Amino acid sequence: MNDPASAPRVFGNPVRGLPLPDLAGFTHRWVDAGGVRLHAVEGGQPDGPAVVLLAGFPQTWWAWRKVMPNLAARFHVIAIDLPGQGHSERPDISYDTHTVAAHVHAAVKALGVSAYWLAAHDIGAWVAFSLALKYQSQLRGLALLDAGIPGITLPDAIPTDPEQAWKTWHFAFHLVPDLPETLLAGREREYVGWFLKVKTLSSDTFDDAEIEQYAASVAAGGGLRASLAYYRDAAESAQKNHEALEQRRLRVPVLGISGSHGSIPDMAASIRPWADRATGIVVPDSGHFIPDEQPDAVAAALTDFITEDD
Repeated sequence: MNDPASAPRVFGNPVRGLPLPDLAGFTHRWVDAGGVRLHAVEGGQPDGPAVVLLAGFPQTWWAWRKVMPNLAARFHVIAIDLPGQGHSERPDISYDTHTVAAHVHAAVKALGVSAYWLAAHDIGAWVAFSLALKYQSQLRGLALLDAGIPGITLPDAIPTDPEQAWKTWHFAFHLVPDLPETLLAGREREYVGWFLKVKTLSSDTFDDAEIEQYAASVAAGGGLRASLAYYRDAAESAQKNHEALEQRRLRVPVLGISGSHGSIPDMAASIRPWADRATGIVVPDSGHFIPDEQPDAVAAALTDFITEDD
């Protein structure tokens, strides 16, 4: 629910020249999130349960555009661009997930929200898991979509079996100093397009305009560096997750959402050893990008998760 505190301070868009798509019924905001300007897209019911949405690589908040209107009828919906993503600032900071989680939580507080549900995909789910460990008292529940979590379910070794290697080969590539920047600068569209085409069940899920939009975000000043930094700081994320789990388990309810043809066959099973309450669903006819491929199923799953436990 909204905190009765004063309205959030208004900040300008820190990413100049990058097209800013609008979504009917939603408003763009920029807030000071612990010294980093983060972009949020807010709409729905101001007095309803708050639902915060985080996207992963190589996407932005726009990944949730088909889910948000369905949630807006009952909930206060906030989609946030992570640091370095979309129209959020691209600071020279550590991109370990505990550091990033602190900025995301600060953004939610700056928007006047004191307690919220959190749903996140891919790298967004990395951040969400760490956020849940740090801020359980303000979190109502956690939904994680098709993501291996650093130090938890993300494997230490990259498989060499061709049947599996195509799903995770980029983890090692992103860790190599300087080489990805050299090879990818100016080729962001081809790189982003590969993920969006290959990791969906239907290769026409994303049209050319959407691929261009996500590629432009990665290419905009500091975007490529920040995208790579999440992977380069994954070992630190894993260490901090281990340290946190030595002190506490996840007490909030957790929903694991897998795609029938995604990367993680059973998200709930992968999280259950560290959570008191973890349930899961598998969304049919979906690859890795579940909110884009099956938005109605995702919206329904989140609605059931929130209303059953609220």
